[in-house]
Amino acid sequence: MAFDGSCTACVVKELNDRLSGGSIAKIAQPEREEILMTVKCGREMLLLFLSASPSLPLLYITEEKKEAPITAPAFCMLLRKHLQGGRILSVTQPSLERVVTISVEHPDELGDRTVRRLHLELMGKYSNLILTTDDGVILDAIRRVPSSVSSVREVLPGRPYFIPGAGEKLDPLTLTRTGFDAYLDQASPSSEVSRLLIGGLTGVSPQLAEELVFRAGLSGGDRLGSLTGPQKDMLFASVSEYFKDVREGNFEPVVYYQNGVPKDFSVIPFRMYGSMDEKPFRSVSRLLSVYYAEKNRQGVMKQKSAALRHLTQTALSRAVRKLDLQEKQMRDTDKMDTQRLYGELLMALGHSVVSGSKTAELVNYYDGKTVKIPLDEALSAQGNAQKYFARYDKMKRTRASLTVQLAETRREVDTLDSILTSLDIAENEADLAVLRSELENGGWAKRTGGNAKGKIRPTRSKPMCYRLSSGLCAYVGKNNLQNEELSMKTAAASDWWFHAKNLPGSHVIVRANGQNLSDLDYEEAASLAAHYSKAGKAEKVEVDYTQRKHLKKPNASAPGFVIYHTNFSMLAKTDISGLHRIE
Repeated sequence: MAFDGSCTACVVKELNDRLSGGSIAKIAQPEREEILMTVKCGREMLLLFLSASPSLPLLYITEEKKEAPITAPAFCMLLRKHLQGGRILSVTQPSLERVVTISVEHPDELGDRTVRRLHLELMGKYSNLILTTDDGVILDAIRRVPSSVSSVREVLPGRPYFIPGAGEKLDPLTLTRTGFDAYLDQASPSSEVSRLLIGGLTGVSPQLAEELVFRAGLSGGDRLGSLTGPQKDMLFASVSEYFKDVREGNFEPVVYYQNGVPKDFSVIPFRMYGSMDEKPFRSVSRLLSVYYAEKNRQGVMKQKSAALRHLTQTALSRAVRKLDLQEKQMRDTDKMDTQRLYGELLMALGHSVVSGSKTAELVNYYDGKTVKIPLDEALSAQGNAQKYFARYDKMKRTRASLTVQLAETRREVDTLDSILTSLDIAENEADLAVLRSELENGGWAKRTGGNAKGKIRPTRSKPMCYRLSSGLCAYVGKNNLQNEELSMKTAAASDWWFHAKNLPGSHVIVRANGQNLSDLDYEEAASLAAHYSKAGKAEKVEVDYTQRKHLKKPNASAPGFVIYHTNFSMLAKTDISGLHRIE
């Protein structure tokens, strides 16, 4: 879910419980729109992370320390002046607005106790962190907003603080059936139910609206005018039930995983994610730290792999165009036997051809059928025969050359295709370094280092490892080098090998340890091979599997390329959400 009103309420409850009464020991501003507070609560030192970033506004207790700049920014100095050494009175949220207010008691210059309020507005591109006096006068903000930028509210020192748009929506914490019905009555019958919830209730995100509609047994695309009375009853009941838990603080933070990847989270379990794996958290701060760290890691990897992906896609497009041209040239050589036949017939039966003819109709002595042969009027029958023989010889040479070139180009396409798939699986810089080396060794990227012989540098990254339901381990290669290492060096002869049929993808090795695999073992290992293949987003993929002893590696073949002639096949699901990764 988004950092909406109910998520904010969960965070506020945790922060109020843990930070109230604590004293602010340190304040740092590691990034332009981030504040890190060290709060001493008894014998415990807690780090409070506040981010007013437009792309990802956040608030939670973290364990990650960040290095602060030597010279503190002006806003950080202001916070130190008014908050550092102060005692946190409370952490609150107005209604279900995406606003968190931290009230701090702090002595002023004369030693009198004053109250300052730090407001974190978690509103996407409008996010801000604003320090005010107790009576609501702005002292300063991490992002000043003059009237030339916003006609709704100025965020400048000396201006009054207020939340724009507050009170325009219904408060779901105090919502009555009468108020809900009145809101629906004034809405257009053509309005989508989910959009009505988003637009009319404070703190409802699109994901939460989907959940509320799901609980009511409806679809987000249903129109208000199509709802019956009982359906409206169910809709109000779902809203009331959910926000009753929010009001009473019955939070159960949980992250939802799909195929091992975090897809969403909620602070009150979402029933619409019933088919996904879920991981509960006791602390919403811990949930947010883990969830966004993983999301950030994926984003960073996507950024770091972008250059390699561009290189690979460019090289692949070039190789595919070259392959198309070579295949067209190869198809043209299919006529070479016809050229030879024309030459033979003209040499043997050309005496019957009238000089200056445009065509000659001769009997093919191989099958007795008449063949119509185009002629060059300026040449004799023997001259035309020599012309056809010359074409035949040229096509024959071209075909022999193209046979070698086509094999090389197809290997090039397969290798580049497999590198693209490996880029999707890459988890760290060591994985990217191996892929970079493979591109360099193939001549698709400029060499930036490595040994003089041009061999792929060894990788420090390890294959992925999953625990099957039976307890056996299945190892998954993340790139061609790991695939070859797994299949040709690590695996024992009796281990089982799985790979998506005729598709780039990971080699999966199940360490049998002398045991017989169960049907479920085969299915789960095949699902891993299907998931970590080029067709991993499809519902099902055909997978080949065989014992390691049946694999052969052709001489001078690319890393990870093997052949086999004894195998089984199955149609495997790509969903691996039921499997536990241990490495």
